Formats: sequence, C-alpha cells, structure tokens
Amino acid sequence: MSIARRGLCLVIAAPSGAGKTSITRALLAVEPALLLSISVTTRTQRPDEHDGVHYHFRSEAEFDALRRGGALLESAGVFGSWYGTPRAPVEEALAAGRDVVFDIDWQGHRQLRAALPGDVVGLFILPPSLAELEARLRKRGDSADDIARRMAEAHVEMSHAPEFDHVLVNADFDQAMVATRAVLRAARLATSRQLGLAAFLAGLGGGA
Repeated sequence: MSIARRGLCLVIAAPSGAGKTSITRALLAVEPALLLSISVTTRTQRPDEHDGVHYHFRSEAEFDALRRGGALLESAGVFGSWYGTPRAPVEEALAAGRDVVFDIDWQGHRQLRAALPGDVVGLFILPPSLAELEARLRKRGDSADDIARRMAEAHVEMSHAPEFDHVLVNADFDQAMVATRAVLRAARLATSRQLGLAAFLAGLGGGA
C-alpha cells in the first residue's frame, strides 16, 4: 500500500552540449511513470519532428495568444524563437500524483517556480570543463558560428546554477544518471508531497 502524494516538476537545465537532453531521454526510458512536458514553440518544425510529440509548433501570433491568456506556465525567447510550457497538462498531472520532467533553461525554471511554488525540483547539469563542452558541440556537428554563440551563452547559463536545488557535473554519463535518479526518488519521498500521510498513519494506528 502506498501513500497518496502530489506530483512534482523536475526541471533539468544545462548549457547546450552538457548532456541534459540525453539525460532526460534516458531518465524517461528507465522511469516509465515519468511524463515529459512538451513545450510550445515558434521554432520552425524540422523534417524528423512531429507536432505534439517533439513540440507543439505554433505561429508567433498563436503563441502570443496563449501567453496573454495565461495558458503557459513559463515562456522564454531562445536564439530567436519562443518556447513555453502549457499549463493544463502539467497541473492535471500534479493533481493526479504524476511527475513531470522539463527540458528548459534557467529562465523557465525561475518562472515555473513562481507559477508552481513548492512543486519544482531543479537540477542543473554542468560540463566537466569548457574545453570538454566545446568538444561535445564539435562532435555533434554544430557549425563554428553556432559553437561560438553557444559557448558565449554557456557562461550566462552557468552563472544561474546556484538558483537550482541540485547541481551535478556530467563527466561520466552513467554516474550522472545514477545521481539524477537519486534526486528524483528523494523528491518523491519529501514529506511535503505526501498528501495522504495522515490517512496512511491513521490506518496504521499512528494518527490522531
């Protein structure tokens, strides 16, 4: 028998190339109860992407209407495009005791905390070094201009790492995964999330 609890929002943020997308995908593969928050974006849809699976692709006018109408929990402009988190599916998941993982940046993390105080657990991923970060960007085939832009942005993004609950250095992927799952499991056990604790204790004879 388990204790009824409220779900949580696990925000995984990192500079581009530090491994947050790989960690998020691997986490979803080994945590089947975990849901992925699918962002709304004005970015152009790529040939291998599907609307509603990778992103909800919308025009700038549609995105602006969602934001003005309060339908987004957070939004931010990144490299000339807008990204945002739909409010309804996240709130429904939390109320049902489901956990949601977010692949967003520090701006989104800050806004999400403001929108859902008490529901957000932040994890910031750091590269072992700037040289390694640049090497990863080169390995994945980014252009020289993109690498220069992302490296400059990395300094800004990493300056916000202290705002997060947890920080880990992704020097070894397997170890990073162990640490990430530990953060998730600990967050699930937080007393503040155990909405059914009083009833459970009462059933054990430990309640008032």
